[in-house]
Amino acid sequence: MASPGLLLALGLFMGLSVAAHAEPLDEPLKPLPPVPALDPKRVQLGQRLFNDPRLSVNNTLSCASCHRLDKGGADDKALSLGFDGKPVEVNTPTVFNASLNFHQFWDGRADTLEEQVHIVVTSPTEMGSNWDTVVKRIADDPGYTRDFNATYPDGVTKPNIQGALADFERTLLTPNSRFDQYLLGNTDILTPREKFGYERFKEYGCIACHQGVNIGGNMFQKFGVMGDYIADRGNLTRADEGRFNVTGDEGDRQVFKVPSLRNVAVTAPYFHKGSAATLEQAVEVMFKYQLGREPAGKDTELIVEFLKTLTGEWEGKPL
Repeated sequence: MASPGLLLALGLFMGLSVAAHAEPLDEPLKPLPPVPALDPKRVQLGQRLFNDPRLSVNNTLSCASCHRLDKGGADDKALSLGFDGKPVEVNTPTVFNASLNFHQFWDGRADTLEEQVHIVVTSPTEMGSNWDTVVKRIADDPGYTRDFNATYPDGVTKPNIQGALADFERTLLTPNSRFDQYLLGNTDILTPREKFGYERFKEYGCIACHQGVNIGGNMFQKFGVMGDYIADRGNLTRADEGRFNVTGDEGDRQVFKVPSLRNVAVTAPYFHKGSAATLEQAVEVMFKYQLGREPAGKDTELIVEFLKTLTGEWEGKPL
């Protein structure tokens, strides 16, 4: 007969084995997909271009100037500064996991990452450049010319620059958040308060808009369903019209793309004008203006604790 110690050891081993092979949870939110397998030469070119200020008209601004990969892929300012040192119209959204969004920009005016690159490079308030200038600058660099010719049959062109940048952005996924590990079956990784915060997130209806694999980014919604947040905030600008500026449809006034909540704890300030300085403030605004409800007890605090579990990793390190 096996000794009690052996039985205990066997039980512990079996418990660890079960935990290691736990089934993924059947939840409405799903973990991030793996980073796509793309041509590494194109990705490397895209990474160089992402950090190259020659994309801006006066060689002062790169993509990385505003999409700071050390700041959650966003900016820590309410409004980033354009090539001329003046604030741009809207808060810089994170570039991390942007490839999972169904449209790009707060107003959804770009359908693809390539189109998003074009708009930023030629924007009179962002990079302020044009493609003839950008293509010439890149083609005049012997290193770029060599590497583009080795990667693309037609070398340095506008579509190839856009494509390389877009491919680099497609690799900017942030897997392995604690919440993703929880979804994959490691249910012990979240605290009881974090789990309860997730339950409250679902029960209050936050999940109706912050849904899908990116926990947002896949639908449009009016900002101020249960009250006029923008009027109450004051200092209205053209950017506050949101999707209306794209479609001209009255029903799209003050409608915006629902942002992803992945890595939200490291991408303050919040909303399209950066008007909420903290995550707690942002959640309180959502309760009042989107849900028309008062949070019970410490539910704001609990939901914030859950949102902090959505912070993932990039290059093997937590953001």
